[in-house]
Amino acid sequence: MRSAIEIRRALVAAIVADPTPPDFSNTLEALERSSDLLERVTAAFFAVDAADSSAEVREAALTIAPELAAHEDDITLDAGLFGRIESLHEARSGLTLDREQEYLLDETRKRFLRAGVNLDAHSQARLREINSRLASLEQTFGQNLLAEAADYELHVTDAADLGSLPKSLRAAASREARRRGHKDGWSFTLARTSVHPLLSHSPNRALRREAFEAFIDRGRRAGSRDNRALLREATNLRAERAGLLGHGSHAHFVLADNMAETPERVRELLDRIWEPALAAARAERTALAAELSADGFEGPLEPWDWRYYAERLRASLFALDEDALRPYFEFNAVRQGAFELARRLFGLEIVPLEDVPTWHAEQQAFQVSEANGRHIGILYMDFFARGSKREGAWMSSLVPQHKLGGETAPVVTTNFNFSPPTDASPALLSYREVQTVFHEFGHALHGLLSDVTYPSLSGTRVPRDFVELPSQILENWMSEPEMLRLYARHHQTGEVIPNALIDRLEEAATFNQGFATLEYLAAAYLDLAWHSLPEPSTDDVGEFECRELERLGLIAQILPRYRSPYFAHIFAGGYSAGYYSYLWAEVLDADGFSAFKEAGLFDPATAALYRRLLSQGGSRPGMELYREFRGRDPRIEPLLERRGFA
Repeated sequence: MRSAIEIRRALVAAIVADPTPPDFSNTLEALERSSDLLERVTAAFFAVDAADSSAEVREAALTIAPELAAHEDDITLDAGLFGRIESLHEARSGLTLDREQEYLLDETRKRFLRAGVNLDAHSQARLREINSRLASLEQTFGQNLLAEAADYELHVTDAADLGSLPKSLRAAASREARRRGHKDGWSFTLARTSVHPLLSHSPNRALRREAFEAFIDRGRRAGSRDNRALLREATNLRAERAGLLGHGSHAHFVLADNMAETPERVRELLDRIWEPALAAARAERTALAAELSADGFEGPLEPWDWRYYAERLRASLFALDEDALRPYFEFNAVRQGAFELARRLFGLEIVPLEDVPTWHAEQQAFQVSEANGRHIGILYMDFFARGSKREGAWMSSLVPQHKLGGETAPVVTTNFNFSPPTDASPALLSYREVQTVFHEFGHALHGLLSDVTYPSLSGTRVPRDFVELPSQILENWMSEPEMLRLYARHHQTGEVIPNALIDRLEEAATFNQGFATLEYLAAAYLDLAWHSLPEPSTDDVGEFECRELERLGLIAQILPRYRSPYFAHIFAGGYSAGYYSYLWAEVLDADGFSAFKEAGLFDPATAALYRRLLSQGGSRPGMELYREFRGRDPRIEPLLERRGFA
């Protein structure tokens, strides 16, 4: 990475020193080419750091992060380089540029201005300090969570405490116990895929409380892994940086470059959903409290009760037994279902690749081609949880598609944290995990089907509140009866999922949506609250959270999906002041999928329009692309209907 930094530094210096007048080729295109090697090296390194880290990799990441931030500052604060870009921008009316080139020029100039190239020397020096420190803080925040998750264990010895936990998850917990040195019992970790099933199925209320409190206390236990001081420092530095750059807050700074444009527009969207979601959650709480009372417990429903009684009530109301459902969702079959969807929509052929480099033995690799055999790109998929992998699911671009200096095919990776197969059972997914496969595959298609000239505009390099559209719209297909019959087959018998089970899944689609919506919205509001601070603050993290949640009127039994000390999306990732984007994109995806519902799930003409949207990457404004696909602005009504709020 240091070698690549020096190579890029020399290439940029050559651009600045070029005695010939700036033109698009010797300035903009040369700048695009200069970052190729550094981007490839860092993309591979940080992909491994996220998916299969080690002490050596983590140490390297912590060391290199501020160096990379400093190097980026060296580029974007270079007055000589910006002078060439600015002269091109001033002369753009006389240049013969196509639409993508015009957009690249505008976006590059904006990137330099947003980085602070026009600030005075003193402000730039402080900006460099802030960016370097933030890079270190974000790395440390994520590493603390990974280390804490690796250390924690809840060991269960009484099989009765597992309740209705599906057999495949029992086997996974048993294997985890053996891995940790136990001769018997079941071990649960802080991974969401480990804790949430226990909370949903264990009848032992005290055990549920222990698991729940361990899960929500991540990042806030006193000691070296306490993230509270880190996140306070990060929000303060972000607020200070926003002020230096002339913005009212970090949220104003971030959103000025997104579809939403302002914090006020984001709050307007969140507010439209909050009240109907709160009303639904209150009704859900009443029903669950009745279940608690029927079990002989006095007192109110508690947060650690919600998932257990919701799962029990769902099974009762809709005759949905997770142990009967999971066998239809063996992970390879689900993966092939996603591949079949890509074939039917876009004519893609996706076949396994052998003897290619992987960072873990469990990782799978595939070649993606057009129906006529033309190579499109490479797709990696890494399905299973392990101690060296960060929590969650994500897609990364290892090599972006572009046509600068010749065709470069994309290489992308999708990553998950599913329970691995055991000797007793293959990896069987929950219905929600199936949705996650389609979600990340949607991101992958965005990267794979990109068809632009310049790498900085390729694939998923789009505004944060547009990037979730391709992922979320693909989730819609996974639950459609026509689609389910294509891939949901019993892993032992080969039986297609019965129509009666599909009907029950459809009936239960809006069950518990008040809870699911509120916990997401509370996290989005919390993100916005931290990043709307106009100046540095000394607020206690817990007190700050409590004030915001009280302002919202969040009911006591529901917590934000992410509390601040483990909110890695915003303190260790790229979603600061942007966690709202999942809901923003859901407005688009619900409205956009209705085009397929109207024309047919695999309608070729609609699919061609949608593929064109994917192919444009970040080469045009997101709303412009959406209007071209849909023929109009998006409507919020399909989202409200989907969640059962209409």
